[in-house]
Amino acid sequence: MMLPQNRFKRALKDGRQQIGLWNSIPGPLVAELLATCGFDWVVIDTEHAVTDIPDTLAMMQAMAPYRTQAVVRPAANDPVLIKRLLDLGAQTLVIPYVQTAEEARAAVAAIRYAPRGIRGVAGMTRASVFGQVAGYHLRAEEELCLILQVETAEALSRIPEIAAVDGVDGLFIGPADLAASMGHPGNSGHPEVVAAIETAIRAITAAGKPAGILTLDPAFARRCMEWGTTFTAVGMDIALLAQSARGLASAFREG
Repeated sequence: MMLPQNRFKRALKDGRQQIGLWNSIPGPLVAELLATCGFDWVVIDTEHAVTDIPDTLAMMQAMAPYRTQAVVRPAANDPVLIKRLLDLGAQTLVIPYVQTAEEARAAVAAIRYAPRGIRGVAGMTRASVFGQVAGYHLRAEEELCLILQVETAEALSRIPEIAAVDGVDGLFIGPADLAASMGHPGNSGHPEVVAAIETAIRAITAAGKPAGILTLDPAFARRCMEWGTTFTAVGMDIALLAQSARGLASAFREG
């Protein structure tokens, strides 16, 4: 049996714009619904959501029949969490809060088997189609995609060295944490933050890596794409639900 291909990784290498959505509501039903909506990728978030390992498995299984690529964000840059998600079949990971090249190298080591890394070896995993992918342990990293989040002013200053780490496939800007680190918590639209984001996107692309971002502002998403992002998350499930529900309630109250 062939090693499952990572369409998202190939698209990033080709420089094709990938439009994504954040999935923070746990459970397979919402994940499957989002996978039918036409997005290139959907992030299953386990950092700022109650979603955990068993939920993630069910959500990836629900998304599997569809074109949308499942991307998983572990709760931390932790080799145990990363190992478990990879064994369950996650092929693309977004690692939060990477501050240095050393932390980037730790994330790379966590997705690679020895002697190139420290990922624990297991045979009967969903990732290897339960042992049916010939040479899985030798070839697994070919189809793994590692995205690192740079989400503080300190991390942005180190973009060239983080991007230079072998095994890093892309860098993702976190506007909310960046704004907080710059003294503007809750205000990612502050001019200083916006300027820093533009500079960061240009620095990432200058370093030869794909740049990504999450923003709920459609106009700003398009600006980021103009600056150079090629994987751009443009919404979040729970925000879409809240906005639609509030709008509906408001429309009927006013009526």
